[in-house]
Amino acid sequence: MDIIDYHNVEIRQGDMFVLGDISFTVQEGDFVYLIGKVGSGKSSLLKTIYAELEAVCPMPDSHAFVLNTSLQNLKKRNIPKLRRQMGIVFQDFQLLTDRNVFDNLSFVLKSTGWKDKKLIHQKIFQVLDMVGMETKGYKMPHELSGGEQQRICIARALLNDPKLILADEPTGNLDPDTGRQIMEILRKVGDKGTTVVMITHNLQWVHDFPGRIFQCVGRRLIVDAILPDGISETGEQDETSLTEESVRITENNNTIIA
Repeated sequence: MDIIDYHNVEIRQGDMFVLGDISFTVQEGDFVYLIGKVGSGKSSLLKTIYAELEAVCPMPDSHAFVLNTSLQNLKKRNIPKLRRQMGIVFQDFQLLTDRNVFDNLSFVLKSTGWKDKKLIHQKIFQVLDMVGMETKGYKMPHELSGGEQQRICIARALLNDPKLILADEPTGNLDPDTGRQIMEILRKVGDKGTTVVMITHNLQWVHDFPGRIFQCVGRRLIVDAILPDGISETGEQDETSLTEESVRITENNNTIIA
């Protein structure tokens, strides 16, 4: 089953051209990394998937589908319905600071139509258990470490049993050990059949937790790239291995060959 299907799509920010000729499909259960330099278009691409930014379809055969929903001419009133089928994990957590963990999660469920208090309690404790935070429901966000807050964000993303999780640098503000714990949780979620699309600058994760690699470079998207050799001790990409001149594209499947 295609979770995402883009064909000949463009991305623009106002008058600025960001990415063009974007064509790819993501299947159910895929774990996809979006890599590339800062400003290469990774976040813009992710934003089109959850309809924060328009996926421009300039050609007659262009199309953009997410979870069987066409993004072309998607009305604003229908965007929440699309987003309820996905979970989004941000780098900066975006937890409500005026309420505890349980109430943060309860707020999301009630906002998406849950009414039965017993079912709400069951669901919250289920997702907290999935991320190893089952005893932290009473805690306020400021009482949690960065890694704990990110676990809560993943729990929040899992509340409505999404078919797709989008994660924008979920380990970017965390130390390496905590980041690895977050990656293990996301991979476990992916192994259960949920599709995960994740932006990262840390190629060590790509090496240690293999998945598909999409690379933004030169205002285009390279699909199913090969992991570059140059990984620093911190896991960050070696920019010399990611320049556009260092790759060629096979005519038949858009695979990078270093």
